[in-house]
Amino acid sequence: MDFVFRDEEEAYRQELRRFAGKALAPHYQADDRAGKLRDGLVAEMAGMGLTGLRLPERYGGQEAGAVVAGMAAEEVGRADVNATYVIVLTALIGDILVRHGSEEQCAAWLPPIAAGRVLPALCVTEPGHGTDAGNLEMSARPDGDGWRLHGEKTSITLGTDAHAAVVLARTGGAGARGVSAFYVELDDRFVTRARFDDLGGRSIGRASLHFDGLPVAADRMIGRPGDGFVSVMQGFDYSRAIIGLACLGAAAASLDEAVVWAREREAFGQPIGRFQGVSFPLAEHATQLRGARHVCYEALWRKDAGLDHSAEAAMAKFWAPKLAAEVIHQCLLTFGHTGYSTGSPLGQRLRDVIGLEIGDGTAQASKLVVARHLLGRAYAP
Repeated sequence: MDFVFRDEEEAYRQELRRFAGKALAPHYQADDRAGKLRDGLVAEMAGMGLTGLRLPERYGGQEAGAVVAGMAAEEVGRADVNATYVIVLTALIGDILVRHGSEEQCAAWLPPIAAGRVLPALCVTEPGHGTDAGNLEMSARPDGDGWRLHGEKTSITLGTDAHAAVVLARTGGAGARGVSAFYVELDDRFVTRARFDDLGGRSIGRASLHFDGLPVAADRMIGRPGDGFVSVMQGFDYSRAIIGLACLGAAAASLDEAVVWAREREAFGQPIGRFQGVSFPLAEHATQLRGARHVCYEALWRKDAGLDHSAEAAMAKFWAPKLAAEVIHQCLLTFGHTGYSTGSPLGQRLRDVIGLEIGDGTAQASKLVVARHLLGRAYAP
């Protein structure tokens, strides 16, 4: 067993921490107040290879393993957990296109993503269909050699800023087998965007997208008709572990700050860290963070090794965001009234990670995956 990064991975991790501390952390709270994706953010991340981490080198990517993508999300999450959505979505969409797209499609679509010129979104969720993602209503209606997309997608991360998207739409009958995947440009002549006013994640532009007959050429379908649902859901197996590490990065930064505070803040003539009521919760959460981090990295290691990792990724997804919220909450309480001020990043981190308890798979959906792994599909609801 090996619990350390290789030398080149550790060097990249340290480089990422320096980059994130200098380029991302100083803007974290200001971006939240502005409520928009900061100009230049994607270009900065592309300069660090973060928009092409999982993409093959022949398309301009880094061809990094899933473990490295998780490491990048963890380090970026320490500085700006919202910026990790760029890593997650480019990695997830890149994985979908590499596995199911043709060589011609990948050569046309992936280099602009790797270079940070095209910011992609994933359009799955609909107003009446969240977790029940296979029961979609958006239609792809035949139009000459191609289709036209009609319907609404909602809760789309980066929805106000994305240039293109992988869109699931119904091309056949009922159920998931009637759903196909398309890679489309979000042409404002046919796509209307409605931004959400959210509790957290305010800089990432979550939105509803209304498709009013968006024309889609025949060569924009990914894979075969009716295979879209399966091709997209397969990608979530490991992206959920990356999301877990993004949340744990934010929690670890909060814990580090609380530990420094507990050493320096004095009450009753001594540092508050000497009181078990302060130190024990920090010790408990440090232990839990370590455990959740191992689960996330195990899922990603299994992905890189070609092993089944669905259960481990599901464990990471329902545990890590929930734990991160609990840890950040406790750290805020450790700071007392100082942590409750908007001058502290703790409140924003708490708001931001709560969103990831919902997005990309609820705890209930993740537990269902784990239950089926344990009991077999016949024994799980």
